Amino acid sequence: MVQAPPKTEAKLPPSDHIFADIIHRLEAGGSMLPDTPENLMQIIGIYKAYAVPMDFYWRDLLYIAERVFLDPLPFFKYFLPQEYLDLHNHYAGDDADLRIWRGRATAHPELLEFMDKGELKSSLPRLVHHLWHDRINMEFAEACMRAMLWHQGMGGKFNDYLESEEYKANADRAIQAYFQGNPAMLALYKLFPEMFLEQVRQLSYYANLGLFWEVMAPVFFEMSDIYDEGGFKGVPDAMQFLVNGIFAIAGRPIYHHLYIGDQCYEIIPKSKGFTWLYEAALPYVEAVFYRTAPFRGTKSYNAQAKQVPDEQKDFHYGILYADVFPVGTAGIPPTMLMQDMLHFLPPYLVDYYRKYCRGEDDMLIQLGISFQRSMYNVTSAVIQALRQALLYPLDDPNPRHLMANRAFFESQLDRFKRPEARIREIQRQDYR
Repeated sequence: MVQAPPKTEAKLPPSDHIFADIIHRLEAGGSMLPDTPENLMQIIGIYKAYAVPMDFYWRDLLYIAERVFLDPLPFFKYFLPQEYLDLHNHYAGDDADLRIWRGRATAHPELLEFMDKGELKSSLPRLVHHLWHDRINMEFAEACMRAMLWHQGMGGKFNDYLESEEYKANADRAIQAYFQGNPAMLALYKLFPEMFLEQVRQLSYYANLGLFWEVMAPVFFEMSDIYDEGGFKGVPDAMQFLVNGIFAIAGRPIYHHLYIGDQCYEIIPKSKGFTWLYEAALPYVEAVFYRTAPFRGTKSYNAQAKQVPDEQKDFHYGILYADVFPVGTAGIPPTMLMQDMLHFLPPYLVDYYRKYCRGEDDMLIQLGISFQRSMYNVTSAVIQALRQALLYPLDDPNPRHLMANRAFFESQLDRFKRPEARIREIQRQDYR
């Protein structure tokens, strides 16, 4: 009997990259975020706090794209009808296409309670809560959508299709049907067709982002449940759960439908074959985590001031680069998200912030820094998923293959050489 030779592990010399320690951690199957119990607790707590408002975001984004559409006075676009609160998430509940979360398919109970009573803890009419700004901040979701719209061409063929004659024809049918019986709006459409078409393109990004977040909400809910059950041993486990989720859901269709009564108009049909990974997830990470735009009030948009980059590729205002301290002011989109998450923090994270906060007013800043840590972990999952899809296993015995993996990791980490990147800060536990 011939014995197979023992498998030998290929070894590479140490990396000479500025972030060599992090490169080696990625090569070992880890995350850019260090593996500590405190980091694991922070990121899972944030995923839970993020998932509840996200359950509102995805429903309202689809409602705006599918029902509000081109309403010239959309005063009530943030007032979700019961139909969309009862809308079943395709990845939760007993009738899920793929059950990611073991919980319910309709709107989350904590979300419904907050929508009813808000911060005021009083069941006042919804309009009163809205005017008092005691509500979920959909402005954050719309800011993410506009980042995806503006930073186009970040992956897939979605944006190319929005410029196609087929898309224009589909949009024209939808516009004509929506304004049927409204001669004033049809006349305006005839006068300014490109203006209307550009609005429909934006609405297609509403649908895109809504379908993306419909997946992420149950992913984060399930991660929270697993953590509560003691199922994650460390940060790499949490990252690997995200990697597995990316592959499980990569082919989810991305589309845009308009509903007028019971009639459906397919502006972007499912038959076009646009998928969650390439048309939504990767563009979202690129546009929102990395790029976005300078937030109003933090940078001058005056060309002479030169505070905004000349080249779109140089934009670096996403959460991976954000200095949370000056950004954490009223009206800034990330701060709106922090305010939303504040209502849904798990008790263990509230206790943690009370221990380290400089008073209750500092909690939003602490929350924002935890969010930054959590998004570095999500970005690590995306990087590991891309490596797994495009290159080689981490334990590949061929040194050339491992060197190709290293070159990939180093190219990804090159983006964090900018002084604004917070990758150095998140290596320290005292970054609070």
